[in-house]
Amino acid sequence: MLRNVAVVVMNGFAPFEFGVACEVFGIDRSDDGLPGYDFAVVAGEPGPIRSRNGFTMQPEHGLDRLEPADLIIVPALQDSICMPDVQGGVVRAREFPEALLAALRRAVARDTRVLSVCSGAFVLGAAGLLDGRRCTTHWRHADLLARTYPNAKVDPDVLYVDEDPVITSAGTAAGIDACLYLVRKEQGTRVANGIARRMVVPPHRDGGQAQYISHPVPSCADGAFGDLLEWLPAHLASPVTVAQMAARAHMSPRTFARRFVQETGTTPQRWLIGQRILLAQQLLEESDETVDTIASRTGFGNAAALRHHFCALRGTTPNAYRRIFRGAA
Repeated sequence: MLRNVAVVVMNGFAPFEFGVACEVFGIDRSDDGLPGYDFAVVAGEPGPIRSRNGFTMQPEHGLDRLEPADLIIVPALQDSICMPDVQGGVVRAREFPEALLAALRRAVARDTRVLSVCSGAFVLGAAGLLDGRRCTTHWRHADLLARTYPNAKVDPDVLYVDEDPVITSAGTAAGIDACLYLVRKEQGTRVANGIARRMVVPPHRDGGQAQYISHPVPSCADGAFGDLLEWLPAHLASPVTVAQMAARAHMSPRTFARRFVQETGTTPQRWLIGQRILLAQQLLEESDETVDTIASRTGFGNAAALRHHFCALRGTTPNAYRRIFRGAA
């Protein structure tokens, strides 16, 4: 179940990453037919709590509010999460309140999900929750996380990692990806897409950490990709080639492919397959159409092709996915 959500703030918290938790889980969207959450902001240490931007806040709740939570979110902290030792050269982790670390350990022991955003992973590492687990953080901090907590299996190339009940996400906007992923996992595509639509963000992003790209901010602001990315979802059933996409963006195929990766963090073909899989998930959950019909409607042509790509990207078959999510609904 995903009904009770708490976000923990400590001195030096990052407002954007904190806001991600508030935006996804802290807003009543029942007017759109979406489920609500019992949401709370929790002080991870005695307040008032100061953000890294200089403003302060006084949360209403203390650590006891973590006990009933189904999900605990730890947002990013300021860059000084680690500092050199007085001897120089040796890195030691910032110290976090033992009461908070113990509360997080108890939460995981009772199978409560704990989700970190960006450098919030260091808090989970300090609690020992990353030991033996695959995890991630912002690419700038990945090496430091691995050195500080050598028993953690740090993967710097992904947007998020689900090692249930511990979920870690990469920098900034990857926190949105991880939260929407968890909503989709627990409550289905319709709910995740509904929240994403209200937030005006994509419900799912393929690829790894887009911060690795040489131009993290898209280099083309002429609207060509924006028009294309709006056009493509309405034409997923049609056979679409990279050459056709390049022509619509008024570029050569070679230039288009290179700039598409810079813009989206993935290749045109992989992005297209990902969008078709998302549509297939929605149809599997919300319709009674056969897998063959869904394969046709999503541009895969036949059930075998749909099964191949669905298994590759989602780790299960379309029929198994339908049984799980239609049953959950």
